[in-house]
Parts: sequence; structure tokens; C-alpha cells
Amino acid sequence: MVGSVGNGLANLADKPAPLPEELDPKKIIDSLPLEEESNGIEEKKREIVLGRNLHTTCFSIVEPEADDEQTGEREAYMASVLARYRRSLVERTKHHLGYPYNLDFDYGALSQLQHFSINNLGDPFIESNYGVHSRQFEVGVLDWFARLWELEKNEYWGYITNCGTEGNLHGILVGREVFPDGILYASKESHYSVFKAARMYRMDCVKVETLISGEIDCVDFEKKLLQNKDKPAIINVNIGTTVKGAVDDLDLVIKTLEDCGFKDRFYIHCDGALFGLMMPFVKRAPKVSFKKPIGSVSVSGHKFVGCPMPCGVQITRLEHINALSSNVEYLASRDATIMGSRNGHAPIFLWYTLNRKGYRGFQKEVQKCLRNAHYLKDRLKEAGIGAMLNELSSTVVFERPKDEEFVRRWQLACEGNIAHVVVMPNVTIEKLDSFLSELVQMRSGWYGEEKGKPPCIAKDVGTDNCLCGSHDK
Repeated sequence: MVGSVGNGLANLADKPAPLPEELDPKKIIDSLPLEEESNGIEEKKREIVLGRNLHTTCFSIVEPEADDEQTGEREAYMASVLARYRRSLVERTKHHLGYPYNLDFDYGALSQLQHFSINNLGDPFIESNYGVHSRQFEVGVLDWFARLWELEKNEYWGYITNCGTEGNLHGILVGREVFPDGILYASKESHYSVFKAARMYRMDCVKVETLISGEIDCVDFEKKLLQNKDKPAIINVNIGTTVKGAVDDLDLVIKTLEDCGFKDRFYIHCDGALFGLMMPFVKRAPKVSFKKPIGSVSVSGHKFVGCPMPCGVQITRLEHINALSSNVEYLASRDATIMGSRNGHAPIFLWYTLNRKGYRGFQKEVQKCLRNAHYLKDRLKEAGIGAMLNELSSTVVFERPKDEEFVRRWQLACEGNIAHVVVMPNVTIEKLDSFLSELVQMRSGWYGEEKGKPPCIAKDVGTDNCLCGSHDK
């Protein structure tokens, strides 16, 4: 029977006691002070709303009882838990808008491979003694991305990572190995993993100001470069910032470096987590190419491509990788990756989608996302809600909803007074209409004559895009 057992584990029906109140992240807490800027001025603290505490709702693990094989109650219990969980996933997917994941995929044809422990440990290009791998798929995917970014087969090295963050960690690590005394420069709207890399590698890091669009401010970049002319520069260039989807001007960044006397003394890593795969299919978009003096590019595989597990692609120049690479006798291979074991299923998923869609398929999906993003931005403004959409982006930024339950329901990503929707291939006009209808209805109860005004977001999106009452004249 399923229930209490002799080793003192809790009954399945019992819930673990909640954490003490002081540890409950449902409360609004002050964030830790942000790191000091290079000019010595400390940023102000900002209140951050954390998500629910999952210790109160986790699925506990309980040892099976001696007669469980006969009764089958444990299997029935686990089946019911999984069925409920699947229903919750279906429901949450219906209301997913704030994070850049393409949920429109079908990998049923690959289910036959789920019985194998596929591990691509070590170098993608050198087979190890572990034979259950998918390197032939991985190298095929890497070749596709190398062509996309205009780097010859004999000039690149790369691998399929576990996520976009790993791509940033690796790209910045390569830059640090090329210039051991280099200073890392990144705009203040760069992904948090860039600053995590600086802490992990104990690198000097300079945050650069941004324009209202979220793009790096090259005037401030020039000023900060000139303060450190004696040290090489390692630069993170954003191909789509996390919150506003802004694309840094790569050509202007390169020109600024050369004008400041850094020619041949810089390394550029391009963080293309989402838009690195969208930009090549946008007309008039600036090109990300290894024909320019960049060192590495990384993208996420589970974002625009769509994949059931987090993964990514990191490509760098072969000439840079020897400093990181070492022979591993245990593997009978080389290794220059961040992780040891690597998910061998991810390359197969990526290979499958790249073959099914190809360049034309991705181009159609990019165009659809951009059209739908413009539709959402226009509808928000028609409803009197301040909103902004960068020219090369499918990320629509707007005033943060007042109700945190609404934010959680639609899984919106928020920062300060703004929130965003990332329009992905799975986001339809019908889904956007449902969101807009609910937002407008809820908002009518948040604001009014005696309820206060919506927040001013002019400092985040510019006065032209703010409709707070002071800026909608």
C-alpha cells in the first residue's frame, strides 16, 4: 500500500512544511546592490518580485512499499501525477508570452531515440571511445551555422552547448584566453550571464550606457575605451538585448574600437541568443559575419528554432581554440568545451528542424513574427497603453501590468515599470487578441479617476512611446 513507510518518509498526501516567512520569496524584497559602475557611482536598489516558493508544492519522492509490485499502486500514483502535470503544461503553454521560446514543434519522429543515453562528451570533431554519440549530427548542424555566418569549414570550431548562457561563457572565455589582461565591455542591458562570466573569470568589467532603444551607446563606449587604452578590449555585442530586443550596431562598435587605437587588440563575442538566427532573414538588417573582425557568435537552439530541451550553438575561429584545448586520454579525444558530458539528443533535434525548415522556412517564420509584433504594438497603443518595438525586433515592450497574478498568468518578463511580450512562431493573432482583451479589461479596474494613473515609462521607451497622461498629448 502507498503511505507511510518504516524509514520515516512522509505520506504521499503530506505536504512539506512551508519555509520560514523570512525566506518566502513571494514577498517583494530589495535586490542586492548592483555592482558599481566604472565611474564609481553605485546604481540605486530596485525592488524585485520573486516567484512562488516551490517547496510547498513539489512532488515528494517516497520509497515504494514491499508489496508495491503486486498492488501496482505506485505505478498508478505516478501515472496520475504525470497526467496532471501534462494538463498543467498544456494550460501554461496557452498563456506563454513573455519568454523567447518557440513552443511550436513536433519531434514525434525522434521518440525512437529516447531509449538511448546519447552523450557527445569531448570535442565534436574527434570521436571518443564512448560510441553512443551523435557527433555526425552535431557537426552537420555546426557546418550549417558556419555557412550562415560566413566562416569556412577549415576555419571554424564550435559545439552544441546546453544553453545560451554556456555560449556566452565560452565566447568570453575564448576572448580572455586570447587577451589574458583584457577588459570586458558590455552594455548595461546585456544578458546577466555576461556579468556572471566576468565574476567567474575574475575579469575587469566595464558597463556601457545604452540608448533609449537598449542599443549600446558608442559615445559612452568610446569614452570608457579611452580610459583604458593600455589594455586590450573584450566586447560583448548584443544581437537582441534581453528586455528590449535591441541590436547593437556591430559596424559602429568595430569603428569605435579602431578609432580609439585598438586595432588588432580586441575580441568581439556576439550574443545572438534569439535574434542571431532571425537577423539573417530580415531585409536591411546589419550582417553578423566572420568576414568582419569578430571572434565568436552564440545562439540558443531552444528559442527561435524550438527544442524540447535547452541547448545552443557556439561558433568561434579555429585559430583561437588551441589555447583552451587539451587531450584527454580517458576520452581518447580532445576537449575545449565548458561542460564535460553534453546532451547528444539536442544536436539531433536541431538537425531535424534545420532539415525540415531550411532557410526558406525560417524566413517565413521571421516575417510572421515581425508582422505579429507590429500588430501587438499597434493594438496596445490603440488601447492607450504605452508600447515600443525596435525596428529589427519581435519583442514588444509596454507598461508593466499592475497585478502580479496577471503577470504570472501570462508569464510576462518584467523589469521596473516595463514588461514585454516576445512574439515567437507559436504566438498567433488569436493568442494576442485574447491577451489584449484580458489586459484591457483588467486595466480598466487598475486605473481611473480615484485609482491613480498608469506608470510613466518614458525613461524606458522614450516620450513618443509613453502614454501615461503626461506624454500622450
